[in-house]
Amino acid sequence: MPCPGSDFRLSVTLGQPVPISAELACGGGELLALVGPSGSGKSTLLRLVAGLVRPVQGRIECGSACWFDSARGLHLSPQQRRVGFVPQHYGLFPHMTALGNVMAGLHALPARERAARARQWLARVHLAGLEQRRPAELSGGEQQRVALARALVGEPSILLLDEPFSAVDQVTRQTLHLELAELKQELGIPVILVTHDLDEALLLADHMTLLARGHTLQSGRPQAVMAAPVNAEAARLLGMRNLLPGTLLRHDKTAATSWIRAGSVELAAALAPDLDPGTSVVWMVPPGAMRLTAGAAASPADSLRVCIHSLLPLGDSVRVSASIPGLGAPLYLQIQPAEVAALNLQAGSEARVEFSRAKIRLLRA
Repeated sequence: MPCPGSDFRLSVTLGQPVPISAELACGGGELLALVGPSGSGKSTLLRLVAGLVRPVQGRIECGSACWFDSARGLHLSPQQRRVGFVPQHYGLFPHMTALGNVMAGLHALPARERAARARQWLARVHLAGLEQRRPAELSGGEQQRVALARALVGEPSILLLDEPFSAVDQVTRQTLHLELAELKQELGIPVILVTHDLDEALLLADHMTLLARGHTLQSGRPQAVMAAPVNAEAARLLGMRNLLPGTLLRHDKTAATSWIRAGSVELAAALAPDLDPGTSVVWMVPPGAMRLTAGAAASPADSLRVCIHSLLPLGDSVRVSASIPGLGAPLYLQIQPAEVAALNLQAGSEARVEFSRAKIRLLRA
């Protein structure tokens, strides 16, 4: 039987094929999203969990069951772990029917019982009536459902999903998202999802782990990770655009402010007491924490003169790319077309950007 309500924990290192040094945790009935660029080790981590790759050292456990422990020389086989695995391209047998593919997930049962259980799972993933179709006769979404039914028919202790929605269209993806959210609650087992899609992680995940070069950068609730990346690398992985270099000058704890040098000027930012004066930092400013103005600055510490590089219409808004004197990195703003006209903005013109200092975060470079 699966281990509903049981927590999954992993802490491992691996030398090849991708150097790994990672820690993961996921509760029963929860979904953990692994997010990171290609080559960061996401798929390798799933293979470690499944027992297809053996770590150099560490520990992997689900509930009270220990699957790997280098200190004890313990390494359970994939069959002993009872893992449900949906690979990126589903891994269906092309010569088998949908029913046969799902039955392949059962080995020890008599053929009649395997067929009955496989039919139950095909019905559960909304494929009743398609049992005799082969993968080539199924849509991408239907193939994904067959792969999911095969992964779950053996009542696994954990479900692993390697970018399962990457090969389907947007409408099908939305339907599959809803079905996975419902299934996650019903099963009560840990689910680990590899994805490149931050919106998908925010929609489905209870927890999110950022990976880079095989290392865990940050873990937490998706909204919390998005709101407060731990360093510049994490911020870049999360798609943050306005990450600009600076030097921390001093702290003013009374005013809850840290002062930085950005190019040729000093700026006020939210207090970052864990960083020492003299440290090279990256200051991150959300587009919504800025506004363009042609007037004089109300507070010089909360504004900068910029040169407009480009204006790009995007839907109902305009993306403005600007440069700050003394800084190589561009600054991006999202404004309304009416503001462009009111400020007479064009490439090459100058303007002033005002900041909300409480929203400027300082990160380790």
